[in-house]
Amino acid sequence: MFRLLAATLVPVLLLGGAEAALRLAGRGHETSFLLERTVQGGRVVVENDKFGWRFFPASVARSPAPVLFRAAKRPGSIRIFLFGESAALGDPKPGYGFGRFLEVLLKERFPGTDFEVVCVAMTAINSHAILPIARECARYDGDLWVVYMGNNEMEGPFGANTIFGAKAPQLPFIRATLALRSTRLGQWLVEAAGRAKGKDQPPVAWEGMKMFLRQQLAPDAASREIVHAHFRKNLEDIVATGLRAGARPVVCTVASNLKDCSPFASLNGGGPATADRTAWKDLFDAGIRAQAAQKWDEAAKLYGQAAEKDPLFAELQFRAGQCAVQAADPQRARELFAKARDTDALPFRTDGAMNADIREVAARFADRGVRWVDVEADLAKQSPGNLPGDELFFDHVHLNFDGNYRVARLIAEPIARDLPAATTAKAAPGWASAELCARRLGLTPWNRLAAYESMLQRLSDAPFTNQLSHLDRSIAMVATIRRLREQVRSADVAGTRQIFDEAIAAGPSDPRLHEGYAEFLEAAGLVPEATAEWQKVAALLPHHHLGTFQAGRLLSRQQKDPDAMAALDEALRLRPDLGEARIERGQIHLRAKRYVEALAEFTTVQKQRPEDPRVLVQIAHVQGAQKHVDEAMATLAEAIRLQPGYWEPHYLLGIEHAARGDMAKALAEFKEVTRLRPNYASGRFNYGVALAKAGAIAEATSEFQETLRLDPKNAQARQYLQSLRTMRPKPTTRPE
Repeated sequence: MFRLLAATLVPVLLLGGAEAALRLAGRGHETSFLLERTVQGGRVVVENDKFGWRFFPASVARSPAPVLFRAAKRPGSIRIFLFGESAALGDPKPGYGFGRFLEVLLKERFPGTDFEVVCVAMTAINSHAILPIARECARYDGDLWVVYMGNNEMEGPFGANTIFGAKAPQLPFIRATLALRSTRLGQWLVEAAGRAKGKDQPPVAWEGMKMFLRQQLAPDAASREIVHAHFRKNLEDIVATGLRAGARPVVCTVASNLKDCSPFASLNGGGPATADRTAWKDLFDAGIRAQAAQKWDEAAKLYGQAAEKDPLFAELQFRAGQCAVQAADPQRARELFAKARDTDALPFRTDGAMNADIREVAARFADRGVRWVDVEADLAKQSPGNLPGDELFFDHVHLNFDGNYRVARLIAEPIARDLPAATTAKAAPGWASAELCARRLGLTPWNRLAAYESMLQRLSDAPFTNQLSHLDRSIAMVATIRRLREQVRSADVAGTRQIFDEAIAAGPSDPRLHEGYAEFLEAAGLVPEATAEWQKVAALLPHHHLGTFQAGRLLSRQQKDPDAMAALDEALRLRPDLGEARIERGQIHLRAKRYVEALAEFTTVQKQRPEDPRVLVQIAHVQGAQKHVDEAMATLAEAIRLQPGYWEPHYLLGIEHAARGDMAKALAEFKEVTRLRPNYASGRFNYGVALAKAGAIAEATSEFQETLRLDPKNAQARQYLQSLRTMRPKPTTRPE
């Protein structure tokens, strides 16, 4: 007995003592997704901004979107938890995700019933993280669980081509690792192991999907099957957890953009049938030439012959699908586009095997009340030619506003069938229209425009820029942005404010509504009013930094520096690693000529994000203000090296070259600015000045005309234009 106790009890006591000591010393962090807090005397549940640290290195871990709900559900209310990744969250604008549309649809259809959709989806995670979130939500009386997941299984934590740790290990290892990381002792051990690795460190900052460019996965890699098995098991456990908690799970297949989103990368298969690479490449290249000449039948034949030698090259399948579209064979096109998705060497989309797993798991649990929605198939039926594309998606998986409304409608149907008779007895005759839902959510042309501009910026970076479909999609998105800008220019600001006022009157405690209102007000130039809305967001989400940071940013813009500093300090108290708040503080210091303090703020952020060129631009501003011009120019050159497509360092270098009288270099920089940011009036103006000084009168005239189109009140551009027209001596004013 003594030996048994010595072998078991003593180690347990030692480990327990070490865990307790680390907690008392304040080492480590909470690892749960949900945290209970007391706000205004009531118990509420909020998100843990460090939840991602359990699955990712802290330097790249994403934080959950704001979550806040009552710990005790209101009597008579119906609580719905929504699980998933960024597509379920509603990226890029969670205020208009399908969970938000779902809540409006249910409230409009069943007036008098309090529906509460709690979105616990999170960017970049996968089923290994969603399962522990589900286990926590089991404590909070969810009536329904909606599961929409699968897009990050390969790249996410423990995926087959992840960059965040072990690739596709066995499931017991994964769960043991996550259990260890949930303890303070385990966190300390992980930190110590990381320090011991030395140069083999994880990425220092989140860089989006381009971080995976060097992690391409062969289409026939055995690790894909391991990931499929993990996904299936995690989904089974999520569904079983929901059922044990008394909730009714609604399991959804996951849709993706098939028609307009080409593969992100392609690799040949490794089987014996692909031994003759030269013959395969000759056929593939010949098919590309025929397709470029719009010889669709010939191209399809060549692609078919190439596919006989290697059917696993994703781009080949996508090109063959394009030929099938031209041949008016949508069924064949869908098969080929699906193969292209499933063999993508950067598999950011839920593949056919995972959707089959979702259907199988849902069917197995159907007799226990589990509902399933075949979103993939049903959205296809609503798409031209059964081929979902850009009419429903912003990019590869993130639904646009129409797509989110349609998915919400699909999910609302089975939910409605399971509601209590007392609720359905008061049902309205039909579902609310997309237009009515948009009005209830404050989805205006201003908010739509902000989303599309955000997505265009995302599509301007790898791996999107490597896609066969990149140019066509970018052109289409630019056209959408132009159309929305025209709508904004002609829109009624007062009428839009009334839309938000009505929506907020119906949901005054909805922080997403106030966030959307603030976004519109700022875009409309009503900065003080936008500031007030952000302050309301801060009051509604007192645990989260978003409202206080945005209020501080706008107070700084109004040069209310003491108030701005107070708000930014509060944001940093809530989120100490919030680099954007430090940048705003640095800009306030710079404006007050406190150069040492400004440089300290910017340098702190630069250490956190050494690959971020925007921080270098801020440092260059300080160096320029201190008359360290050579240092500033070197810093700007480094910013361009890090991100050649970033317009601002080109613009600032152009200013400095012009000040030094080196008009040839200034001309080159301003020309690049107009290419990268064609609607920037100051860039057009300064390019015109440089052209005028170089004697290119016709080109300079065109640039000044474009400047006035973008900025009709630009007096300097008008003066230059008049000077050129009357053949007066060329002005010598330094570019602004």
